[in-house]
Amino acid sequence: MFESFSIVFTIAAFFSYINYKWLKLPTTIGLMILSLLLIIPITLSESIFPEFYKFFCDIIVNADFKTLLLDGILSFLLFAGALHVNLASLAKEKKSIILFATLGVLISTVIVGSLTYFTAQLFDLDLPFIHALLFGALISPTDPIAVMAILKKANIAESLGIKIEGESLFNDGIGVVVFSGILIIASVTGEFNSTEIGTEIGILFLEEAVGGILYGLLIGFIGLKCMQSLNDNPQLAVMMSLAVVMGGTAGAFLMHTSAPLAMVVAGLLIGNKIHVSENKSEVQIAINSFWAILDDVFNGILFVLIGLAIHLLDFTSSYVYLGVITIIIVLLARFISVFLPYSLLKHEEDKPIKTIAILTWGGLRGGISIALALSLSDQFSGNLILHITYIIVIFSIIVQGLSIGAFAQKLYQKK
Repeated sequence: MFESFSIVFTIAAFFSYINYKWLKLPTTIGLMILSLLLIIPITLSESIFPEFYKFFCDIIVNADFKTLLLDGILSFLLFAGALHVNLASLAKEKKSIILFATLGVLISTVIVGSLTYFTAQLFDLDLPFIHALLFGALISPTDPIAVMAILKKANIAESLGIKIEGESLFNDGIGVVVFSGILIIASVTGEFNSTEIGTEIGILFLEEAVGGILYGLLIGFIGLKCMQSLNDNPQLAVMMSLAVVMGGTAGAFLMHTSAPLAMVVAGLLIGNKIHVSENKSEVQIAINSFWAILDDVFNGILFVLIGLAIHLLDFTSSYVYLGVITIIIVLLARFISVFLPYSLLKHEEDKPIKTIAILTWGGLRGGISIALALSLSDQFSGNLILHITYIIVIFSIIVQGLSIGAFAQKLYQKK
């Protein structure tokens, strides 16, 4: 696994260099495109250099994308993102963020699951309704890592930026909880008691969501107190922040709480109490620099893996047709799941339809959707779900990611 990780990291670093020097695209989008282009010569090498092709396939398999993301990289990315979020600004948009990350995910799950189920029947594909809901749950969390830098250049309203950032921090954790709850129902065979299942899902929510938030407050507080006493030792302060993420994630797994939610809460607490982004003290500078680098490193690895792993899939025409139609379904569900919660609240933006449009088109899908799809066995239609998830994620990152900047600028251009 270390060898595979090292090779993927080297590819990510080299592609980042090419993108920075010549492509000038947002890093994650550039890495995805270059990774997809690399697939062409690798695929052609299968008949000419079979040993090289097999070696490359083994690298991707041994990297264990699902475990690497869900049990590792995700915690680092969420903590790094939360460190730089202004809690005061987040609090102003707390109602919107909570509704988007909870009600929005649930609405999207139901709409995507239902419409995908009926569409699959048109192509004679076997996709039970409960499995379609699993797909709805894993594709509903958005990943705006690639889009935030673009939107900031488009001079969008500050409140909109906070909505997008805040939603992304929390909906990964909520999405995993919803996915896990539906998976419990899908796993039941034969006779079952709906009350027992409801109780199990309720316990799961308390353990994962509520437990994750409380656990995040605890480890964040402990880490904060240690770091505040280290004004003269920035290296050790950085080490403590790393311990919060690594030890905190391991502890979350042992206690069966949500590591993603715990990392978001811990990152918000530490970042806002130490005021990481101000860069006034040695500790602030050290933590800010370290986590900015780590964020770039893990994002690079994540998006290179997404691009390189596609050649291991075997797309059939029916999978492709369903995947293309599902792109439209997911965008429709995203619009409705944003519009309904948004219409319940008052907002600072003058023209809410612009906000809804940007939230819809800027709702990119990323690594967590693929990781959850990879966790499904064929018993849960895993092969079909993985293929259509890949189609949506690639469209989302490349097409939506490349066009969201121009789209936002056009909406916000001065007349």
